[in-house]
Amino acid sequence: MTQDELKQAVARAAISHVVDGDIVGVGTGSTANFFIDELALIKHRIKGAVASSEGTAERLAAHGIEVFDLNEVTSLSVYIDGADEIDATGAMIKGGGAALTREKIVASVATKFVCIADGSKLVEVLGAFALPVEVIPMARTVVAQHLAALGGTPRLRVRDGRALLTDNGNVIIDVAGLKITDPLALEAAINAIVGVVTVGLFAQRGADVALLGTADGVRTLTF
Repeated sequence: MTQDELKQAVARAAISHVVDGDIVGVGTGSTANFFIDELALIKHRIKGAVASSEGTAERLAAHGIEVFDLNEVTSLSVYIDGADEIDATGAMIKGGGAALTREKIVASVATKFVCIADGSKLVEVLGAFALPVEVIPMARTVVAQHLAALGGTPRLRVRDGRALLTDNGNVIIDVAGLKITDPLALEAAINAIVGVVTVGLFAQRGADVALLGTADGVRTLTF
């Protein structure tokens, strides 16, 4: 199976976690896009969705799915999103799509977090994928110094020769070379750095369920 076929398979499997009549939290990225396309097929069964990025909101709206501001919603039964890496405890690295802060906010109010990914994203130790950190622009140099002191190699994320800006108007520093043996502790340490908006470690609020696409079908892990 191709990677897109694996993503489509887990996106389809995630539909079983959607609660009829509810508002669904929806993530950002290529796998989440496949889920949005599957969600469109049952849009008559849901009230709408909360999006974790402007891009996701646009795709949902294009499918005729009502998009709610999170401030209008008291709770979500489920949040469904991809991951750049996930370990056997349900801790994840996210933020390859530059939406880590809004993803973390939406995930925080959901009763269940369902991670959808191809099986290659399951790793023994997090860190082969560079860890994204969203940073207030004026603090990017001092934050990078702190991140280097933690043992990583920080690099400003650029696009078309300029610093990439998130939907929140901030920059992202990607930290390579980390071997994250204690995701909870590292998440707390990086979030405590002044100037950091949030780090793309999802350990304090990790996944409850992972749907992993493999050549033998969708593998389900429950944490």
